[in-house]
Amino acid sequence: MKRDTRVKKVRRFNDMVYQCLFEEVPFNVAVIDREYNIVHANGNFTEKFGKWQGKKCYTVYKKLHQPCDECPSEAVFETGQVKVADAVGIDKDGRQTHYVGHVAPLRTTPDGPVDFVMEMTRTITGTKSWQQEYQVLFDRIPCYITVIDRDYRIVRANEAFRNSFGDVLDKHCYEVFKKRTTKCRNCPARKTFRDGNVHRSNQKGTGKKGQDIHYAVTASPLMRSGDDVAHIIEIATDVTALKKLEHDVLEAERLGAVGQTVAGLAHSIKNILMGLEGGMYIAARGLKLENNEMISEGWEMLERNLTKTTSLVRDFLSFAKGRLPSLKPVNPNDLVEEIIDLYGAIASESGIVLRAELDQQIKMAPLDARGIHTCLTNLVSNAIDACQMSRREKCEVVIRAEDHNGVLSFIVSDNGKGMDYDIKQRLFTTFFTTKGGQGTGLGLLTTRKIVKEHGGKITVKSSEGGGSCFTMAFPRNNLKALFHKDNTVE
Repeated sequence: MKRDTRVKKVRRFNDMVYQCLFEEVPFNVAVIDREYNIVHANGNFTEKFGKWQGKKCYTVYKKLHQPCDECPSEAVFETGQVKVADAVGIDKDGRQTHYVGHVAPLRTTPDGPVDFVMEMTRTITGTKSWQQEYQVLFDRIPCYITVIDRDYRIVRANEAFRNSFGDVLDKHCYEVFKKRTTKCRNCPARKTFRDGNVHRSNQKGTGKKGQDIHYAVTASPLMRSGDDVAHIIEIATDVTALKKLEHDVLEAERLGAVGQTVAGLAHSIKNILMGLEGGMYIAARGLKLENNEMISEGWEMLERNLTKTTSLVRDFLSFAKGRLPSLKPVNPNDLVEEIIDLYGAIASESGIVLRAELDQQIKMAPLDARGIHTCLTNLVSNAIDACQMSRREKCEVVIRAEDHNGVLSFIVSDNGKGMDYDIKQRLFTTFFTTKGGQGTGLGLLTTRKIVKEHGGKITVKSSEGGGSCFTMAFPRNNLKALFHKDNTVE
């Protein structure tokens, strides 16, 4: 008797727990028989889909008059296995609703057939809407977005990226971006995988039509538990048009300066021609009169003006040349020592001390050795001339190579005559020279052009009577970027 009472209490307790769970579980729950009749449903289901008594599941869920084409309940009746599926239905107010259904079999006997199925659905309409909006944003945002796994394969890419680079999913990023078979040397994604930090870089890739695409990319980590970087999201902005505009502006500036230079050449050439004509006349007159002194004077005039012609043409061609520097790793000290060897004797003949101050710890740097040699030649030649014009008893020219805070500098200083404010303002203008008939005015223009081509900057400090100091500063990051661009096979 006691055992029967205990069994009844257990059953009542189980029924109570079942009923409580059935009603309080945060899902829409419905029990469906083999004829797709809803035989029982909880309050959440009723609130979402309305009256269900005596109705078919497909009528309640989707307002249909026949079973769904792909019915998860049918599959569970056949296999007896739990099935999870997402679907779109119509709620009691006629609004479209997205939901995920978890369909489980119910048997009246443990080994018997599936008599009923229990469908537990959770509405995800808001989530679906958010996902759709996110997808639209992901696809339509006006920049390239990719998600890259640790194998450097692209697992997601937005519409803008696919339009420019083609079918990219599951391909290596370096295949897609650069048409390479190996990883890129200057890869921001690799750095982010290594240290988990955000990295930025300017890159040049190849589009699906073979066109060059310049882009500024930011690689950010997508973290998982344990602070492991599982994926990288790369957001890149196409700056191809900007790069072209930048190139066009620089080219326009260069050609504008060349145009001004050509216009100014007329005056210099006229003076040279007059000198050549005068020399020819005197030499011819000396030959006719058999006067060796006149012949010698005429020949000196011809020689002097021919040298000036050669210097003018050489400087003009150097300035007008529109080429990018050819960078190779060199020791900056070697360039300074070459200039010391070249101008040592010339300086000594004029009583000028030419010396170098070298940093023996200086590192190799990617430079166009010939271009930097030209720059140092122009600066040292000017410094020696400034010392000669100063008539100072003890004159010296110092060349230094320094490497501080990521900036490589070449410094040429002298204690010559120096320059006043007006001269400093005109230093880098076409055909300006302080050497009278001995200069072409193109040396410093050429020097500034070469320095800018290296991503550097030239500055000058000078005071009248206090000498001058020219500094060519090259940020190593700029040199490194130019070197990679020049030596990376895209």
